[in-house]
Amino acid sequence: MKNSFKKSNSHGNRNPSPFTLHSSLTKQHIALFGYGLTTRAIAKRLGGGCTFYDDNCTSPYTDEAGNRIYPSSYFDPNKSELEITTPSLPPHHPLIRSAKHLLSEYDFFLGTQNNASLITRHSSLERHSPFTVWISGTNGKTTTTQMLTHLLAPYGAVSGGNIGTPLAELDPEAPIWVLETSSFTMHHTRYASPGIYLLLPITPDHLDWHGSFDAYIEDKLRPLRTMKEGELALVPKGLPLPPSDAWIVEYEDNASIADFFGIDMHKLAFKGAFLQDALLAMAVAKTLFDRVDYERINAFERDAHRQEELRDAKGRLWVNDSKATNLDATIQAVKAYSDKRLHLILGGDDKGVDLAPLFALLKEKNTTIYAIGSNEAKLMKLANRYGIEAHGCGTLDKAIEKIDAIHDSDSVALLSPAAASLDQFQSYKERGKKFVDMIKNL
Repeated sequence: MKNSFKKSNSHGNRNPSPFTLHSSLTKQHIALFGYGLTTRAIAKRLGGGCTFYDDNCTSPYTDEAGNRIYPSSYFDPNKSELEITTPSLPPHHPLIRSAKHLLSEYDFFLGTQNNASLITRHSSLERHSPFTVWISGTNGKTTTTQMLTHLLAPYGAVSGGNIGTPLAELDPEAPIWVLETSSFTMHHTRYASPGIYLLLPITPDHLDWHGSFDAYIEDKLRPLRTMKEGELALVPKGLPLPPSDAWIVEYEDNASIADFFGIDMHKLAFKGAFLQDALLAMAVAKTLFDRVDYERINAFERDAHRQEELRDAKGRLWVNDSKATNLDATIQAVKAYSDKRLHLILGGDDKGVDLAPLFALLKEKNTTIYAIGSNEAKLMKLANRYGIEAHGCGTLDKAIEKIDAIHDSDSVALLSPAAASLDQFQSYKERGKKFVDMIKNL
């Protein structure tokens, strides 16, 4: 179905170009916003002795690396020549609103001399810029990033970004950086641009941060505005694309991806959302090196907590999909097991997202809902509205106890919360681990 795609111009791979940050100011003129993983890594890369402004700081102090940390209210934009922000600070944050020379982590490390003269004046850091692939979307970013890095490992690729490794900690000599890229990062990025941009399907998420779904979409499409001729953007069909010099390829479904890039998806050992992740990763790998390696992609092992199947002592199937922290992830999981009676554990912090599309789908399935977490009341109201059997359980252990009483070999018990975990757990990993441990002890 090649007519599902749109080409805006011809494609050719861009060679990485040298990028040097020259020194005219000291680190004291650089302000780091937020004392987080990203900014601490930048400070370490610069040798310490940097200045932070952080909401959690109540009085100034100096850390073991000689960095000075101040309350956010201490920031004076008139004394700052460069500000680098942690991605999580929203557009309305006072630090962001007052900054006059704001850069993202991506701008700082990947901006070019031609379009980011601001950067070249403000640091002594010297490095070369690798070829970069940015991967974003609402669901599946981490898995697709891992799959592509797995495919490109023989060519020296490394991965980072939102996947857990800040750019400051990546090998600057690696020829390819595969970067899981959040909408937060892209909102703050003005100068950096990917060699290839891969956008997975997007559905409403982080609306409290972006302000609206339209603003969320705009940030997801922001890289297209700075991409150049010969750079590839692979995006879902039907989005309101901004003007771009990139070669834009719009995909419609798995079959269209496989057909356009010459991939036999029947040779892939994945199903559901993982099949699309694999197809997109292979599409990028083929674009770069004109190779389709079925054996290597099928050897990829998924992380825990994403549609992780396990059997209890009675042989019953339980699925740990704790990483499904948004609407689309849970919809994909439900579709993957829609041929069975489903005991579905939902709930947590849904970040204000409208869950009606999920319930419209569940109405057509043989599903019982077990609601937990801070949005339990909201889930129960939706279940009542759509005529779906539901139980208010409050906590994960009570949901498992109730399911255990009726679960059998013909049903599937699925933890796919469609919500973040921080209302009751330290992370989705802790939530998933507790789920797995309880199933093993049934």
